[in-house]
Formats: sequence, structure tokens, C-alpha cells
Amino acid sequence: MKLRWRFGVIAGIFLAIFCLYPQFKMLYLRGSEWNGHYAYNDIDEVAYASYVRALMDGRPRKNDPYTGRDQTPETPQPESLFSIQFAAPYTIAIPARILGIGTPWAMTVAGAFAGLLAALAAFWFLGKFTGDSWFAMSGSLAVFTLGALAAGEGALPEILFDGFSYPYFPGFRRYIPALAMPAFFGMVGFVWMYLNGAADERSVAKDQTSAVLKKRVLYGILATFCFAYCVFSYFYIWTTALAFFSCIVLVWLIERPASLRRDLNALAFLGTAWVAVLVPYAYLLSKRSDTMDNVQLLVHTRMPDLNRMPEWIALATLFLLVFGMVRKIFSIKDPAVLFALAITIVPFAVFNQQVVTGRSLQPIHYQVFIGNYVSMMALVVVLGLLWKRKLGQGRTGPKIVCAIAMLGVIVWGFVECHYTVRVLDDANVERDKALPLARRLEQLAKDESDPHRMTTLSYDWLIADDLPTVAPQNVLWARHQHVFAGLTWEESKERYYQQLYYQNVDEKGLDYLLKNDFVTMIALFGWGRHTDRLSVDAKPLTPGEIAKEVKQYGEYAKNFDRGRAMTPLISFVVVPNSDRTDLSVLEKWYELDDGELIGSHTLYRARLR
Repeated sequence: MKLRWRFGVIAGIFLAIFCLYPQFKMLYLRGSEWNGHYAYNDIDEVAYASYVRALMDGRPRKNDPYTGRDQTPETPQPESLFSIQFAAPYTIAIPARILGIGTPWAMTVAGAFAGLLAALAAFWFLGKFTGDSWFAMSGSLAVFTLGALAAGEGALPEILFDGFSYPYFPGFRRYIPALAMPAFFGMVGFVWMYLNGAADERSVAKDQTSAVLKKRVLYGILATFCFAYCVFSYFYIWTTALAFFSCIVLVWLIERPASLRRDLNALAFLGTAWVAVLVPYAYLLSKRSDTMDNVQLLVHTRMPDLNRMPEWIALATLFLLVFGMVRKIFSIKDPAVLFALAITIVPFAVFNQQVVTGRSLQPIHYQVFIGNYVSMMALVVVLGLLWKRKLGQGRTGPKIVCAIAMLGVIVWGFVECHYTVRVLDDANVERDKALPLARRLEQLAKDESDPHRMTTLSYDWLIADDLPTVAPQNVLWARHQHVFAGLTWEESKERYYQQLYYQNVDEKGLDYLLKNDFVTMIALFGWGRHTDRLSVDAKPLTPGEIAKEVKQYGEYAKNFDRGRAMTPLISFVVVPNSDRTDLSVLEKWYELDDGELIGSHTLYRARLR
């Protein structure tokens, strides 16, 4: 049946609305006082937005917006997570620079387009797979709207238990993994059409073989392009794509359908192209920084991981497949059933690949950012197979059921939005209040030849993290500073020491922070020591480690001198007006001007004494 794209557009519009919900909420909360900032739906988005801003300013791929240290012939920089995963940020930065729009609008529009395109990609695949536009519409929206639920997170823990509503629509954190989502599900559809093309090539008349071959080659090229975009956008997406391809090969080899030789030949050509894509990626990865390994928390283990919500959904889907075969609704030899089976076992593959490789890398990211969506897609695909005969009859009943399912999914989408967005309401409001300050720094930078090498000290940690998304100056310290490659791990720690020193934090203060503040734990000990969520080998801080770190900081503060005060040299100081900030330690080393009151903060210019 011919797809009716208006149904896909409807699904896409609703998903785009869900992606824009945080922005609508900010507009509601700020009203006429809104300064124009984008509302983030995940705290990590500030780092991504800062990198996009640097690209929009024409800085090189290997840049560090938090320290101002960029790639130059004189100062070569190692690769970072951002410089390796460059496809998605350039997708935002290039059009934004051409159109002359700022980072806030670029991030807002990127989120909406990611939602729209992801829904369209899933709709196209489901429509081609089942032949029904109504089912494809409701199914595509269900895959993404129920994503947080499929991860065992989102609003449900708070609704049913004494839990915490987080995260908000995790697959649409901008720009990772949001922009890779359409590419991944587009790839799934193109691989399916590629295999179908291989089947069609044998069944058509000789005079039509050439046309079918060209179409199959086109699908193979598009699948490879989507895979390449995923590779250079997000690690957890492309490794899931590779697992999906491996599952297809495995299922075909085990079940050995009549088309085995033909399909394996087709898959071999596609696999060769995908391996070629991974060659430059492997080269970039070999040039990575040491701090990148510290952030990633690689664990060597061969323990299976079978207690994840996406795996439970996949297990239920397997039972549905068995049910369909027992009732003779479909046959296991059917390529469509094999394809559905391959998708279904992907969650088991990504959560248990360490049994073979011996390496586990933050599996929570598979659970929240991609495995959950794959398990939902598998469930929808199998339901489509079970219902395919009725769907193909064009009756009113199936359409009504799809419409009701669509309505239920939409209602749940707004429930997710209501519960999960409010978690970040206060932070988004404060970020918007501080936007005029960032705009002022942006204006002051126009008079400087190299503004991104000028350093801002912010006594407001939330704003320090957000300033590089708009202002080109670097910051002394920010929560996401260590995820870039501009600083070594020791330099990053020293910058945090310096931040604490200027804030007049003594040894007792640091001892308290290390026992109660996870940001401080991350800043001084890296990821994975404050929670077992990110690593299967997490180890909490010991009293001995805390005491040693406190002592080292005490020695640092005691021996602080002019050389340390000018490394880096501070040009601007940001102070929140709501607190009586003690600037006495800073003023031992810097002279401050009278200050400029800008919204909820005061901006000082600093000069080394």
C-alpha cells in the first residue's frame, strides 16, 4: 500500500511538540520577562551547546569552549568526545551560522527537527514493513513517547512509587542523541528495504532487474550514510546499529531461510561498507585524550547483565513471536519475521556484549538513550506482524484501534512532560535570568582579538556552566569542563582548587562538600565515585581518600601565590546579587572595578595586582 505521509507528519508534529515542551514551560514561567534563552531538558546540554557555539564562531573541530584552548599548529590538541562525535554539532552549527541565529534558537529548533525527523523515519519503516499508515502513525509515536517508560524511568517511578521523575524524553537530549535518532531508525528502514531489494531482484522479469538493482544499491548507500552519521554522532547509537546488523546476520545463519545465500551476499557488501566507515573513526579514537578515558569509566568484566527494562520488554516480545508461530499466524522462515526477531534480540546483545568482549562501558546509556527505543520498536513491529492480515484489509476497526492507541500515547506524552520537565524549571529560569549577562560578555568580546582566551570567574556554578553557550570567553571552572580535551586531569583538579580558594572555602568546607556534594566528588575524583548508576564497578569514596584530598587542597591554598593567581589570568568576575559573596580572597590578587549590575548578577572587570 502507498504510504500516506500526512499520518507521519501528524506523529512528527506531536513528537516535535513534546520536544518543545520545556521551551513552552519556560515561556509560561517567565512570561514577558523571558530573555530568549533555550530551556534545557538535561543538564549535559550546556556542554553540547557550548561546543556548537564554538563551531558557529568558526573555531576548529578540536576546540574547548570551557578553557579556550583550541587546535593550532603550535598547540596541537588531542581528540575529545566532542571532536570525534562531530557530525551532529556541525548539522546545527553550519545552518545556524548561515542563517545568523544564536545558540539558544539553534538548540531549540534542533530539538524540534530531531523529533519531527525521528517520527517520520520510524513511520516510514513501519509503514513499509506493515503496509498500513494508521498503524505506522500510532506505532512511530509510541516508540518515542514511551521511551522513558521502556527504560524504567521518567514519570512512572514518581506516579507509582516514591521515586523521582527524570529524565525527560531522554532520546531527545540535544544534540546527543537527538540528531542521531532519525539516522538510526532511518538506517533500520533502509536495511529492511535493502534486503527486500535483494529478494525482488530474483523475482522480477529480466528487463526490470536493472531498476531493482539500482534501487537496492541506493538503499545500501543510504543505510551506510545513516550508519556513518551515527558513528560520528554518538557511540551508544552506532554500537547499537552494529549490534543490530550482527543480529541480522546471526538470525539468518541460524534459521537458514531459502534466500540465505542471496541475503548473506547482500549483507556482506553492506558490512564491508560499514567497516570502511569505522576506519577513520578508529583513527580519531586512537588520538583521544587521557581525560576521555577518565570520563568513560571502562570496566573489564564478563558478567552478564539481564536485569534491564528494555530486556524485559524484548523478552515479552519474544513470547509474542513464539505465540504467532505456534498459532501459525506467520512462519519463522519469513524474512519479515526474521527481521523482527533480529530487532528483538538487539537489547540482549548490547547489554551483554561484555560476555564476549570483556568490556563494559556505562550500560545505563544503552538503557536510557537507545536500547529502550529499540525494544519498543521491536514490540511495535511484532504487534504489526500479528495484526498484519487485519491491517491489510482496510477495515474501519483497525483504524479505530490505532486512533485510540495514538490518543493514549499522546496523553501519556503530556504526562511525561508534566512530571519530568518541572525538575529543571528552576535551573532554566535562572539561566534565562542570566542571559543578559552572557550577552554583555558577548558584546565586550567584540573589542578583543582573541576573546576565547579571556577567563571569567563565576561565583554562580550554574551560570558558569552555561556562559560558554553564548559568551566566547572561557571560564575558570565549570561542572562540564573536564569532558573536553583542553585540560589534563590534574589541570582540571587544580582549576577546581582555585575556584574553591577564591570562594574562601577552607579544608573543613571541602571535607563537607566531598561527603555531601556530588559535583565536588566528580570534580576531584571523576565520574562513577558518587553513584553506581554509571558503572557496574562503582566504588564510593573512602574516608582515607577524602582526608588525603582535603590535605592536598589545604597545602594548595597555603602555598597560593601570584604565579597561580595568573594561571589562568582572570578578566571578568560574575557575582550573584542574591548572596553576600565574600570577595576578600580574590581581591588579594586582583583589583575589581565598580561592577556592572546586569539582571540578577554583577559583572566586574578584574586586573591582576
